[in-house]
Amino acid sequence: MTFLIMKISIKQFVCSLPLLVSMNTVIAQSNSQKNEITKVQKFKPPIVKSYLGNNTNGDTVKKEEAAKIILLPLLIKDNKKNTYQIDSYHFLYKRKGVIQDDETGKKESTFTTVADVFRTTPLSKIWIDNIKDGFQKGEEIYFFDIVVKDKTNRKFFAPDLKIVIE
Repeated sequence: MTFLIMKISIKQFVCSLPLLVSMNTVIAQSNSQKNEITKVQKFKPPIVKSYLGNNTNGDTVKKEEAAKIILLPLLIKDNKKNTYQIDSYHFLYKRKGVIQDDETGKKESTFTTVADVFRTTPLSKIWIDNIKDGFQKGEEIYFFDIVVKDKTNRKFFAPDLKIVIE
């Protein structure tokens, strides 16, 4: 009887030995790998400006000119006139409207905003068709969160572009 118990124990030992050895190997391999940090050269984005036609941030235009420039592509250029590819941008149109107070009957100006994210420039035909003929004094067209790529596909932000309609 003791021989049988010893025989089972030896069988168990022999069967579990490869498992123990393989676990030791797995542990040894994970400890032997070295974590290396690869240093990347710090990227300093170029100084660029955002343009819509000849207009830059803070410019004011007449509503007739606004209807023309909204058809143009958004451009990002550096001081050497190199143009950068646009990856994405947000566009916001601050639209003027009129509301009437029900109690007094007095009309008041108010503003609403419509905005979207774009990956191509100029704006889509639907957007252009909806806004180009309705510009009014005091409205704004605003391009922001403009992400551009350099020649090596490194992405960076370009300055915002806000144009006020006079």
